[in-house]
Amino acid sequence: MFGFSAFRGVQEQVVARVLAGQSTLAVMPTGAGKSLTYQLPAVMMAGTCVVVSPLIALMHDQLRSATANGIRAAALTSVDTDRGQTIDRFLSGDLDLLYVAPERASQPHFRELLTQGRVALFAIDEA
Repeated sequence: MFGFSAFRGVQEQVVARVLAGQSTLAVMPTGAGKSLTYQLPAVMMAGTCVVVSPLIALMHDQLRSATANGIRAAALTSVDTDRGQTIDRFLSGDLDLLYVAPERASQPHFRELLTQGRVALFAIDEA
């Protein structure tokens, strides 16, 4: 699915910790493959991985890459026009990844939405 024959650096250890349900902090340089460390578990686990990222452009780049790799992904940002469809996909369990900005993630109505769907894990990207 991801087109790689092997893990790079600490990716395998991070993925193993995430899959084991352990809280994990992975500080990796740009280009080291941080995204794989939550994207791979997201497709392996039941539920949605909520990815909190501070930049809409970065979220949309990640979204394009994820969907190109066959990952069921969407974003809830101020510029996305398919908000209702994205919420429906989350609630029906049809998303592996849901990208949101910190501002949205901290809003009460978003936190309420999370209680109605199945969340597998949270990833904070580019903190």
